[in-house]
Amino acid sequence: MSIIKESKAIRQTVLQVAQLMLTAARTAPKGKGRNTLEMCIVDGDDISKFVDIMHKIGDEFSVDFFHRDAENLKFASAIVIIATKIKTLGLEELCQLCGFKNCDEKEKYPNTPCVFNTSDLNIAIGSAVAVASANNVDNRIMFSVGKAALRLNLFESDVKIAFGIPLSVTSKNPFFDRK
Repeated sequence: MSIIKESKAIRQTVLQVAQLMLTAARTAPKGKGRNTLEMCIVDGDDISKFVDIMHKIGDEFSVDFFHRDAENLKFASAIVIIATKIKTLGLEELCQLCGFKNCDEKEKYPNTPCVFNTSDLNIAIGSAVAVASANNVDNRIMFSVGKAALRLNLFESDVKIAFGIPLSVTSKNPFFDRK
């Protein structure tokens, strides 16, 4: 007979769901089929690195919600990070949704996102959180966690935008039921 304690089962389940979230994000539709996303899962002691850097960012910019979100991460079993590079799709004058005349003009401002990069990122995030919700894993999309991921240099240097999705299985959702 084998007995699996709840804590072990939940930890394994959260990591499995996180992996499924990456799959859902990867297979989400992309503009012109071009992939600009990078993703990872953070768990264990590495979560404390996010807590620390988010408190530092909160102090640096005097932003209270970074401190609140950092405290929320203490209840996370894992964090899914989904990020994007900024690369134009080469639609030139046809698009102009970024506000520039064409992609060559936009490329003069490498930190200005191509609208398709951020659209693809948002669709991928939506697909990922749908998986978490369908599996009853509490989650919340957090800009603050993504900012910490960028500060921690988790991705290649050309990744400019990231969001984090902490995951938890507890009696109350710590990312919404908060002070």
